[in-house]
Amino acid sequence: MRTAIVTDSTAYIPKEVREKYSIYMIPLNVIFGQEEYREEVDITADVFFEKMRMADELPTSSQPSIGQFVELFEQLAKDYDAVISIHLSKKISGTYQGAVTASGMVEGIKVYPYNSGWSCMAQGFYAIDAAKMALAGKEPEDILARLDELKASTKAYFMVDDLTHLQRGGRLSGSQAVIGSLLKIKPLLTFVDDEIVPFEKIRTQKKALNRIFDLLGEDAAKGLPLKSSIIHANREEQALEIKDELEKRFPTVDFSISYFGPVIATHLGEGAIGIAWMLK
Repeated sequence: MRTAIVTDSTAYIPKEVREKYSIYMIPLNVIFGQEEYREEVDITADVFFEKMRMADELPTSSQPSIGQFVELFEQLAKDYDAVISIHLSKKISGTYQGAVTASGMVEGIKVYPYNSGWSCMAQGFYAIDAAKMALAGKEPEDILARLDELKASTKAYFMVDDLTHLQRGGRLSGSQAVIGSLLKIKPLLTFVDDEIVPFEKIRTQKKALNRIFDLLGEDAAKGLPLKSSIIHANREEQALEIKDELEKRFPTVDFSISYFGPVIATHLGEGAIGIAWMLK
């Protein structure tokens, strides 16, 4: 059975990696006023941050249409028997539900929508592992079982410079945003049951980063093989410094760097930093 792997643009998998592993990508959209852009297609992260700094109003985002999913799945049906469609957390976007709806509207191919429960490179790791298995000829059920194993071991923590982006977009409650702004804290955020929630309230970015390092260290100390990604919102130099420090602390962990692209950065704002890890 030939199985295609689809993910959405918020996985932020580099184009060359998507091409290497035959991963198909469906883009979400970022909107400045009346102008709509497909992220990873019409707008890059660098251009997005430039436009956001100059914009009078903060941008918004939107999910792919059901029609886009149907069109993609029908195209894949020409060459594949099945498709596993891996998407960002279903409680922060309707993208996963769009894949579910579209899956019942196509014929000639079995569609398996999968809610990663995360976003960015945590989600990207799922798609890459799934694609490697698909290329090796594994059955969809085996790939889905592997994704569930990854989900059980995945952890990710991130912090933002300004909580108002999350509050405005409805991803964090207003009271939490106000408290964070008043106390000048750098709360660690994570996902629980598909939702963004505060993990701990910490006063400075340095202390927040060190707390994430400690959490990663607890898992690395167990001796299990881990892969990890440092994720940044237009802070590549800082991300490289973090990677260098973590590689010295945890030489057995496989580190990479990724980024918060336009749609996710719309809600986190410039300067956000996160670290995700899971079992290899």
